[in-house]
Amino acid sequence: MSHMTQQYTPISETGTGSTPAEAPADAPANSPADALPVIDLSLADGSPDDRRRLHDELRTAATGVGFFQLVGHGVTPEETTALTRAMRAFFALPEADRLAVSNLNSPHYRGYTRTGDERTGGNQDWRDQLDIGAELPPHVPSGGEPPYWWLEGPNQWPEALPELRTATLGWIDHLGEVARRLLHELLTAIGARPDFYDEAFAGHPHLRLKLVRYPGTAPDGAGQGVGSHKDYGFITLLLQDTVGGLQVERADGTFLDVPPLDGAFVVNLGELLEVATDGYLKATSHRVVSPPGARERFSVPFFYNPRLDAHVEPLDFPLAHHAPGATEDPDNPLFADFGLNEWKGYTRAHPEVTRRHHAALA
Repeated sequence: MSHMTQQYTPISETGTGSTPAEAPADAPANSPADALPVIDLSLADGSPDDRRRLHDELRTAATGVGFFQLVGHGVTPEETTALTRAMRAFFALPEADRLAVSNLNSPHYRGYTRTGDERTGGNQDWRDQLDIGAELPPHVPSGGEPPYWWLEGPNQWPEALPELRTATLGWIDHLGEVARRLLHELLTAIGARPDFYDEAFAGHPHLRLKLVRYPGTAPDGAGQGVGSHKDYGFITLLLQDTVGGLQVERADGTFLDVPPLDGAFVVNLGELLEVATDGYLKATSHRVVSPPGARERFSVPFFYNPRLDAHVEPLDFPLAHHAPGATEDPDNPLFADFGLNEWKGYTRAHPEVTRRHHAALA
């Protein structure tokens, strides 16, 4: 059976050409052999041979590098154009309009973060961004409830840009379905029940995205667009523009460039899947190197996460006895309760919001 790859329009960049960001010394040039796998999700609708190929490729990618490029996902050019136009329009707003929806106003860590105000590994990230999640009423913890419930609440929307709400909430809905399907196929690929974690996502899963702009190299010459880190949840799907700068850590500690691929999302697995499989599935560290000079880079990471109160049970699968064990880092403890992972990450990444709203809880 023939499968057509679903294409979307990549985010157009400011300026000309598509030269990637200059890599640091610990990022040797890629060879064709270590390029990320490209996986076609539409094979799930194909013949038994197509499905077998899909599962073989997913298993190899998810137990190896922990990253891959996803095509055949069904996202349309119209959806992508609507999102990227709204994103660029937001970052083109006067600074006063962007600061009117600052995340400093939000105890739920929603809204705009100025360039340099987020931290990864304790160091300044040279990017600005808008954090958006599923639109829900505020859940103020009471009666001994854990503090992570502060992460559930409303977004902040710029009054001058009503189309932003429509485009981003629609993106969350559609990519939530893509990620759900991908998770089912991934679990099938390692011999687990595809619906094993459906209960953890029932109700109000903690789905969110970031609209991110990297405005070029910091004035002090530092190249950290975002520092090396792992994602907290299950699956991340990243829409990146044509500029480049995303890098994935290899087993030897060097970094692999991830050149943009037209029509693809970059997919990586989060810490919860590593914990759930005792290290059989890999949550891989990654970073973004700032584009050179004053050049801008835009990206949209989407995070597919379970409910905040979901306790992620160990996955039952045939090769569990081959799992090497989850990564142990005393500076980054991993929890089977998703809300604890998410709360840990946000309170560290946004220290000013934490000090303003949650000084007694962090």
